[in-house]
Amino acid sequence: MTTLTLIWIVFPFLVGFAIYLFPKLDRYLALGGALVSAGYAVYLFIQQTPQAMRLLDNFGVSLILDPLAAFFILTNALVTAAVILYCWRSDRTTFFYAQTLILHGSVNAAFACSDFISLYVALEVISIATFLLIAYPRSDRSIWVGLRYLFVSNVAMLFYLVGAVLVYKAHHSFDFVGLRGAPPEAIALIFLGLLVKGGIFVSGLWLPLTHSESESPVSALMSGVVVKAGVLPLVRCALLVEEIDPIVRIFGVGTAVLGVFYAVFEKDAKRMLAFHTVSQLGFILAAPEVGGFYALTHGLVKGALFLIVGILPSRNLKELQHQPIHTPIWIALVIASFSISGFPLLSGFGAKVLTMKNLLSWQVIGMNLAALGTAISFAKLIFLPHKNQAQDEPLRIGFWAAMLLLLGGLVAANVVYYEAYSVANIVKPLVTIALGWIAYFAIFRRLVFKLPRVLEQFEHLIGVMSLSLILLFWMALA
Repeated sequence: MTTLTLIWIVFPFLVGFAIYLFPKLDRYLALGGALVSAGYAVYLFIQQTPQAMRLLDNFGVSLILDPLAAFFILTNALVTAAVILYCWRSDRTTFFYAQTLILHGSVNAAFACSDFISLYVALEVISIATFLLIAYPRSDRSIWVGLRYLFVSNVAMLFYLVGAVLVYKAHHSFDFVGLRGAPPEAIALIFLGLLVKGGIFVSGLWLPLTHSESESPVSALMSGVVVKAGVLPLVRCALLVEEIDPIVRIFGVGTAVLGVFYAVFEKDAKRMLAFHTVSQLGFILAAPEVGGFYALTHGLVKGALFLIVGILPSRNLKELQHQPIHTPIWIALVIASFSISGFPLLSGFGAKVLTMKNLLSWQVIGMNLAALGTAISFAKLIFLPHKNQAQDEPLRIGFWAAMLLLLGGLVAANVVYYEAYSVANIVKPLVTIALGWIAYFAIFRRLVFKLPRVLEQFEHLIGVMSLSLILLFWMALA
């Protein structure tokens, strides 16, 4: 098992660098690297028994591979494969495919780590690879957005690194379980780094601009898998250290409500999806023990939605209401929107039911409000006009291959929690969706209200980070 795991971790990096040696095979090698990860995730599901590994004693690398990690790894594999298929016949260079696979490998490594120093290395590699993909178009705008992301990420990881050192000072180990009994400032510093990397609550307000201004394939990768590299460690800490669980759940509810509040009023399609990434990550944190399944469904949905929105005639939802889109594209848009809204027959339904069943009583109201806001937000996409029409440029076969993989995954993933299909479980989501659609037509369709973006501005992001640190310290001390 150890040998197989090490091969799996190293494989994407080796193939990523090999792409430069065999540039004519770049797409095939990149796709192969993603499929190997999918196979390893299936292997973990079959094994079921968690595998914990320590490679170099207390100063070394600790890994844990279990079904929870398998959900995240499978998400990474499917979204990466879909992005590669989407770009298959585009003019993207060997550099793009190599960096995509290196990013894929570093995200896998972050999902496997169970010690703070190894995780730090993986997260820093993720930052660099993501920056290179954001800046890939080489425009002034893309370079600025990439540098902004890199600066915020690196500042957060400096806080994180100090917290990791404090954990080692207390326990002579960097393992996640070292948070038990660690000083409150260590918990606050580590959690701040992970909240920023994961795009959680106000610490994640760097995310809407970054995801909305990047190219659609890069947005799909970031929203589908990259932010989850900061989320899975939070989930693991909540499961390993019971004292941490309430903090993670509080941030889960807070980010679910905050993200959907912004999304309901947003008129830019990509910014709306980005705010919903903030919100949906809250569903993963609100019920850590079942967060893996929700992470899978969210990754598939958000990957599909960003790829679809990237080919629409406009990002402005007001303009799209007067520009009918091609019916097959609209159908794909509706399927993904139905899943994230919790409609039966798609795995988003089962994931939402399972999450709601594992909430604590004080979480129920906030998470139901977030679910209602999700239905309102995605009514904007579901009720866009559509008709069969000739396309100015025929859609590449890669787009439909990506949709088949992602949307097909949403149907197939129903097997994870087929017990969700009872009358009582079906009625509640349908009522929530119906209320959301009614609210959309009665209030939000014509409402023009622009929320201020002051907290998203670059000069305020570090200030928000400092306020988050104070809040985290107070919560850890309590």
